[in-house]
Amino acid sequence: MKNTATANLSGPLLVLTFCLSQAFRDVYFAGVFQGVDFFSIILLAFLLSTVIFGVLTAIRAPAEFTKLRHHVSTVLGMNVTTAVAWTCYFFALTHLEPSIVNTVHSGMGPLTIVGLAALGIQRANREAVGPLEYGCYAGIALSLAGLWWVVLSGNSGLGVESLARSLVGLALLVVSGSSITVSLLYSKRLHDHGIHAEAVTAVRYVLIIVLAACAMAIGSRPSGIGGVGDLVTLSLAATVLIVLPSFALQAGVARTTPLTTHVIRSLGPVCIFALEQLDHRMTYSAPTLLCIVAYSVFVIGGNAAHG
Repeated sequence: MKNTATANLSGPLLVLTFCLSQAFRDVYFAGVFQGVDFFSIILLAFLLSTVIFGVLTAIRAPAEFTKLRHHVSTVLGMNVTTAVAWTCYFFALTHLEPSIVNTVHSGMGPLTIVGLAALGIQRANREAVGPLEYGCYAGIALSLAGLWWVVLSGNSGLGVESLARSLVGLALLVVSGSSITVSLLYSKRLHDHGIHAEAVTAVRYVLIIVLAACAMAIGSRPSGIGGVGDLVTLSLAATVLIVLPSFALQAGVARTTPLTTHVIRSLGPVCIFALEQLDHRMTYSAPTLLCIVAYSVFVIGGNAAHG
């Protein structure tokens, strides 16, 4: 019984680890992206992730790759949605306040899950959603709309660099949040077929690595990496803040229902808002905090109603 309880808690705890670490990731890289092309970070982080977990899988469970060959369409769908999600997310993080970026991105998770269930895709959510829970999701949607107003009216902690870029960034966050949700559903499907998180992580980022390499090769913007010292620092940061937490999320998804995963992830913006106050580029924004607190209340309410 005790082992079962521990196993049941391990998934949510792994997702919570990702949730807390993303605060450091978003605040740190939001600053880094002001001078470093985010495709450079994508290439560093996900190439490292693919190599690390590819080698681990090849040594510990090479038969996993054989299993993956029977699910090529799922792996392809996971790659496409993952590439879209991270590219859109990092673009938005370059131009918007980190806590807002994370809130809009994360908030699309539960809304996408419920939307898929409403369309009859029961795989996304096998349990019925009651009126109270729907009301909380409506509250989440309103809080996200409030954050759109905060950004476009210039009341965020970062102000408005460019109205057009801010609008594009917000729209891309809707895409990124929906895409990563579908990506996690694809990975959940692979886990349901007995494929472990290490193997899934090893093949998850192939497409985004190719796209980032092409963008670096044909793009006119310099990478922003000044030398070996910068390369080592960014590689370590990418490993600690992106690669390992992403694996923790992947492992957590294997042990957690999709809705629970996104509810826990949705609590991250509070941590990010607190941490970003240490960034000299940011100013305290009461409207941002108000929308994030409202968002968190509705997330917790939706989770309680679902439970």
